Amino acid sequence: MIAFRIGHKNYAGSLTASGVNGRWVSAGKPVIYCSENIPLAFMENMVRRQGVGFNHDFKIVFLEIPDDLLISTVEENKLDPDWRDPYDYSHCQPLGNKWFDDQRMPILRVPSAVMPECDNYILHTLHPEFKRIKLIAVTDLVPDERIEDILKKYH
Repeated sequence: MIAFRIGHKNYAGSLTASGVNGRWVSAGKPVIYCSENIPLAFMENMVRRQGVGFNHDFKIVFLEIPDDLLISTVEENKLDPDWRDPYDYSHCQPLGNKWFDDQRMPILRVPSAVMPECDNYILHTLHPEFKRIKLIAVTDLVPDERIEDILKKYH
């Protein structure tokens, strides 16, 4: 499987995690968030950056995940109705923190809060199987300038 993320050019060439607080895990748990396709990765990144920062500082990162790696899945229909709240991660973090702490599977598949019909993947950087995930390419991010123009109107 190929997964994608949009990363800052300073970090796009390596599989490192900052351990910052996120929707699915608390601060101090080093994970890498990625998406099932480039448009979703782009939308996730733009939401986090609040629609600003179109420039040459961001890259598309391609990750190869071996098909035999075990994946734990969070089903959207089993989540609290408010799980997508952009300011309250209390519905999702307990699930992600448990997955992280259990260390049974290197990948957690979760619905995207930006587009729940699509999936994001959370990679457990401390899991022994994480080393099998490979960064296979980094390319320029060159979105249509009209997208930024639209987003700037609402910023």
